[in-house]
Amino acid sequence: MPPTATAISTIDEEELVFQSQHGDRSAYGELVRLHANGVMNIVYRMCGDAQLAEDAAQETFLQAWLNLNSYRPQSSLRNWLYRIAVNAATDMLRKEKHLLPDAMEDLQLSDARPGPEMMFVKLEQAALVRGAVLSLPEACRAVLVLREYEGLSYQEISTALDIPVGTVMSRLNYARNLLKERLKVQMVTAEVENV
Repeated sequence: MPPTATAISTIDEEELVFQSQHGDRSAYGELVRLHANGVMNIVYRMCGDAQLAEDAAQETFLQAWLNLNSYRPQSSLRNWLYRIAVNAATDMLRKEKHLLPDAMEDLQLSDARPGPEMMFVKLEQAALVRGAVLSLPEACRAVLVLREYEGLSYQEISTALDIPVGTVMSRLNYARNLLKERLKVQMVTAEVENV
C-alpha cells in the first residue's frame, strides 16, 4: 500500500530539515515555502499590520535558519516555527509600540456578489473583530490566534509556546471572554453612533 500524502510530506519535510541542518539553502528555501503562509498568518494576526507582519515573518525564518541545529524532529517543525513567529511578532510590537492596523485584511464573503452595503458592514465587522483581537494581552492573543486562526490543538499550542496545556486552556478561555466583552461594547457603541 503506498504511503499517504501526509506521510510523504512528513518524510519529505524531515529530509528537508536534515539537508537544511547540513547547510543546504535550497532545502531550507523549500521549508520556508511550505510554512510561509502559516507563519505570515500568525504574525499578521499578532501584529495587525502588513509591514510589521512581513518584518516579523522575515525575522522568524532568519532566526529559524540560525537556530535550525537546535530543532529536534521529535516535535513538529510547524510548532517550532510558530513559537519563533509568536516571539518575533511580540518583539516587533514592543519595538514599534504599534496597537491598531491601518490595512484591511482580505475577506472571504459567502455571497459571490454582495451589495455595497453588505460589503461595508462586513468590512466594519472585520475591523471591529481585528481591533478587539489586537487589544488582547499578548499572551492571550497568541493562544487565541494559534487556536482559532491556525487550528492548532491545545497540545500543539502548549508545545509551540512552551507552556502547560492547562495554561493554554485558561488563556484561551480568558481571551474568548475578554473578546466577547469587548466586541459587545464595540457593537453597542457602533449601534448608538448609527442612530
